[in-house]
Amino acid sequence: MMNHTGRLMAAAVLTLGFVLQGEARKTSVPQPLPYGQVSLGSHSDLLWRVEKNLQRLEEEKYWPQNVFLTEEQSGDWPGDTEGRTILALTLDAQASGRSPRYLDEIIRRVQPHLNEKGYMGTLHPGIAHEQQLSGNGWMLRGLCEYYMWKKDEGVRKVISSIVRNLFLPLTDKFAVYPIAPEDRVQGQGAESGNIVASRDGWALSTDVGCVFIGMEGLIHAYAILGDPDLKAPIETLIGRFLQVDLTGIKAQTHATLTACRGLLRYAELTGNRHLVQEAEARFRLYVENGMTENCENYNWFDRFDTWTEPCAIMDSYMLAVQLWQQTQKPEYLEWAELIYYNAICHTQRHNGGFGCDNCPGKAAGTMRLAVSAPEAHWCCTMRGGEGLSSAVHYTCFAAGKEVWMPFYHWGKYAAPVAKGVLGLEVEGNYPYGHPFANRVEVKVNSNSAGKVTLRLAAPSWMQDVRLSLNGMEVQARVEHGFVSLRRTFVQGDRLTLDFNLPVRVQAPLNAANTDARWRRVFAGPLMLGYDGKENVSLPDHPEWERGGETEWFVKGTGIKLTPVCHPCDSKVWEGTGYSKQILF
Repeated sequence: MMNHTGRLMAAAVLTLGFVLQGEARKTSVPQPLPYGQVSLGSHSDLLWRVEKNLQRLEEEKYWPQNVFLTEEQSGDWPGDTEGRTILALTLDAQASGRSPRYLDEIIRRVQPHLNEKGYMGTLHPGIAHEQQLSGNGWMLRGLCEYYMWKKDEGVRKVISSIVRNLFLPLTDKFAVYPIAPEDRVQGQGAESGNIVASRDGWALSTDVGCVFIGMEGLIHAYAILGDPDLKAPIETLIGRFLQVDLTGIKAQTHATLTACRGLLRYAELTGNRHLVQEAEARFRLYVENGMTENCENYNWFDRFDTWTEPCAIMDSYMLAVQLWQQTQKPEYLEWAELIYYNAICHTQRHNGGFGCDNCPGKAAGTMRLAVSAPEAHWCCTMRGGEGLSSAVHYTCFAAGKEVWMPFYHWGKYAAPVAKGVLGLEVEGNYPYGHPFANRVEVKVNSNSAGKVTLRLAAPSWMQDVRLSLNGMEVQARVEHGFVSLRRTFVQGDRLTLDFNLPVRVQAPLNAANTDARWRRVFAGPLMLGYDGKENVSLPDHPEWERGGETEWFVKGTGIKLTPVCHPCDSKVWEGTGYSKQILF
């Protein structure tokens, strides 16, 4: 019987000719509010996390004189550190509303560090260097975001030189990128990958598939430049990616998820819905074979004895939200929220950076979540900036005369609706709630758009949902993950969403790496775990009592569970003895 990956490959072969033909009609999708129209409040945990990350990225390691690395210093990843740093600072700045101290100087130093062809790294005549393409992909992403923010024409010229002089000449080689499992070195790789083999004119990395990170940067550049010459390398790379047996080749999950975000970007540029379907299929495969029990990631598909990587976690979060944008399927928002609270908020460290964790399960021989690397300062700390800033960007969406609040974060929002603006202010105690009350309040500060539809998130774990307008209960029917109200809102209107977040016990995600008897525990989107040194077992049918805001007790046992999500706790670090039981 053909496995899931085999079906993906077959579908790719059958649809490839159609997928890459012409440009289809563009369709309207919900769009996130511009950063300038989102103002998170002082009570916002998300804003606090963005600010901590920005502070980390202004420490000495990320000063302009330290960011530009030799190829030896970078481990043969030219442009990688530089591009990720520019990307993080650019987005953190917009999300926090504060200008970074050193970003402009870093940008000024880019041009002198390019080679004679206008891209990062040494020249490799006749060779496609996978890590160089990946690193320059991050340089493209960073420069593209900076250009979109500042409209710096000098930066636009660098974007053009990278794509025209590095990517465009390699178009033919992209078609023969080695994707057969026997063509790749198996079972190798560390938290920072390295070149491990040469084949068919390619220098290949242990980060299997990282060339497709370069593809995502190339697509972003195409969105800015509009250069029709770039369609050939883009579509050649997309075609090759769709042929990859991701589990067979044991592709890096980070590279795969980044590539899928590239598919969605290209789908939005061209209106080609087949690429959305391809991204959906690969996200499902990732959930089944690449996601850990607390929604982090296995570093490679089907290599369960490895570690997690916040770079991939950020990609999975962003991809989930972007899939919701394209499909309106509520399960993607639920995945995004589970990833945010249990993966992103666990891997952010006390210094604002991001580190790697272990992968609890049979392969690792543990039911406990623990630190693998205290901080991946060379990559994940910067990508964490993109992930957190994206979370700010994704707090509110608008299209036509509709506004969506898919996640609840304290703040003020100015949603462009039709030819007007709907001004909203959100506060509440979600997702921690309170032993006696769970509530989100949305106040209307202004409305110049007339009659609009406001959609408030009501994920499946919200029970007994009740919606009130100015103190009077109104019908609260949950459809597609939202409670909706259409009216001509006026200044001072107040919507109140009350609900319950009962504890639920669920089976593990990955059947191959867990025991069928094991269970996981959640309250709303929050995964709960046990901090005690010795593992505990739960009753067959546990009853629950609330303690404080972050405490759930198993009735009659004395067992206290607390969220995996933590406020950048210093104990989640190397050498502290930290671990948390998350499988029971």
